Amino acid sequence: MTRPGTAGIGLADIQGQLLPRLKDVRQELRRIVEADFDLISLANAHLLQMQGKMFRPTLVLLADEATGQPQPRAITLAAVVELIHLATLVHDDSVDHSVLRRGMPTLNALFSHQVSVIMGDYLYSRAVIELVRLNDLEPLRILGRVTNEMTVGEMRQLTAHDPLAFTEAEYDLLIRSKTASLLSGACEVGALGADPHVRAALRRFGDHLGMAFQIIDDLIDYTEEESTTGKPSGSDLREHKVTLPLIHALPRLNSGQRKVIDELMATAEPSDDLIGEVIALVTGTGGLGYARERAHWFCDQAEAELEALPSSPAREALRMSLAYLLERRS
Repeated sequence: MTRPGTAGIGLADIQGQLLPRLKDVRQELRRIVEADFDLISLANAHLLQMQGKMFRPTLVLLADEATGQPQPRAITLAAVVELIHLATLVHDDSVDHSVLRRGMPTLNALFSHQVSVIMGDYLYSRAVIELVRLNDLEPLRILGRVTNEMTVGEMRQLTAHDPLAFTEAEYDLLIRSKTASLLSGACEVGALGADPHVRAALRRFGDHLGMAFQIIDDLIDYTEEESTTGKPSGSDLREHKVTLPLIHALPRLNSGQRKVIDELMATAEPSDDLIGEVIALVTGTGGLGYARERAHWFCDQAEAELEALPSSPAREALRMSLAYLLERRS
């Protein structure tokens, strides 16, 4: 969905109009997680240093403003959505035994695996407490459903015993649960003050955007160069994770090429050369091009949903977020 005049869009272009409110979201987040317990305080301080680009709170606030029915509680809802996202990252790092995230040590590396698990639970529980404090079942219902979908998605991934038998339909189901559900929920809670058809359109917008977001994320793993090697990182392949580019490539490989994939899956710590060979095979069979086409398709579906909204700077920023997503390189 590349449009004239959208080249070079960055997240700063989308968040520019929201900077004062995003600052309020960060303050609200600190308030929510504050605890009178030293270990939790230390872990919280580290997590808040690791905070990412605030993309999900941005979607909450843009949806809130785009409806023309701003909610006083939007700042709190945006903070809760980011809190749920942080909790999932903590649990992901714990499940994967990851030692780094965004170039910083994870909680399980800095403290322990046990602390990491408990901190993920703490963040979830603080999110629930804050939603209950709002005294409105609707945001609780939406985000409760989202967290359940995300958890089931994680379980579905854990029980996939044969990664190379993973189908595109199963991949779609997984990323809808793990990624798109929270982005969809972020847009929907931002639109709670709007008419039902607008709220539904923004929920679908978030779902389509979330699908494209994860596909692009998986593509970046094949294309982003590590600063030390100048070669694609291939971190998903190193962990034997099968994503859309490889799913598309597998049935198009001959028996000799398929043996390279089998070798990768059978190797506990694949070499850079083996990773590079697999990336070349996936690229040569059109896996990267197909994945990018699918991301474009989901962005087109998302853009169509914005027609339900009145014209506004916030609606335009939501449209720009699609172009930003497609241009992501990291």
